[in-house]
Amino acid sequence: MKKKTADHAFATAELKGTKLEPTFSGALSFMRRRYSKELAGVDVAVSGFPLDTATTNRPGTRFGPRAIRAASCNNAWNRPYGTDFDPFDRLAVIDYGDCHWDHGRPEEIPAAIEAHAAQILESGASLLAMGGDHFISYPLLKAYAKRYGPLSLIHFDAHSDTWNDAEGTGRVDHGTMFYHAVKDGLVDPRRSVQIGLRTHNDDHMGFNVLDAPWVHENGGAKTAAEVRRIVGGHDAYLTFDIDCLDPSFAPGTGTPVPGGLSSAQAIAALKGLAGIQFVGMDIVEVAPAYDVSEITALAAVHLAHEWLALYALGGKARG
Repeated sequence: MKKKTADHAFATAELKGTKLEPTFSGALSFMRRRYSKELAGVDVAVSGFPLDTATTNRPGTRFGPRAIRAASCNNAWNRPYGTDFDPFDRLAVIDYGDCHWDHGRPEEIPAAIEAHAAQILESGASLLAMGGDHFISYPLLKAYAKRYGPLSLIHFDAHSDTWNDAEGTGRVDHGTMFYHAVKDGLVDPRRSVQIGLRTHNDDHMGFNVLDAPWVHENGGAKTAAEVRRIVGGHDAYLTFDIDCLDPSFAPGTGTPVPGGLSSAQAIAALKGLAGIQFVGMDIVEVAPAYDVSEITALAAVHLAHEWLALYALGGKARG
């Protein structure tokens, strides 16, 4: 029987294993993982990127990492349903805290995010990033591409985020970062896929698209099979904008769009991605001020938990 203790976020010495603690109490790290800046022996570092200055609609995603951590106590006691192992038995996972920058110097934020991610990746660990708005994916992909080369992007979203940014790369905008990711060679759109889209953009930048109606018609298992076909054996990065889910399942976001995926569809699609060689993930656009009973943050936690199981099965090895 596991020793009973409180505040695993600070008290635990073991980086593996599920941490049992009353849901209603204790220090709220991500999934009760130890807060630490020590990366030796770590497989996955979870870190927050509390940014919302790149939003085009409702702000508030700077509080997303805090909300996800708080909601994660609901999942921390058990493995993802339908998974026959506990990812925390296989992976050493820490909560690395949040990326820090000077909010008064927004032009320095992209470099701060990239450097923060690079430090984690250089240790041999992977990064599970909690947004923040979706712009964070751009500097994160810069750090990953320097280590792994051009990646396959698996992108769940209501929006393509590939709108033409004629003003150049200096702008900080959560709707243009994958336009730049393609232009910069960070991702290969031919072996990448966007899932759940339901807003018009006439230029898909070469990405394969499985829009929301396609997912509704074909289901989660077929969606996953098509993603696996497109990505093949290439290194892949998963980015999940919570507004991919229908607002009935994720009201707490800045740019909600009706007609989206259900939580069940998204979970089924993720479960079907077992075996893909993931290098990292971000979960973004949780804005708790617009949430109802934490359901958006809970969905984000569940999706992140599912990804940890995927990473345990097929993630890029340390080193």
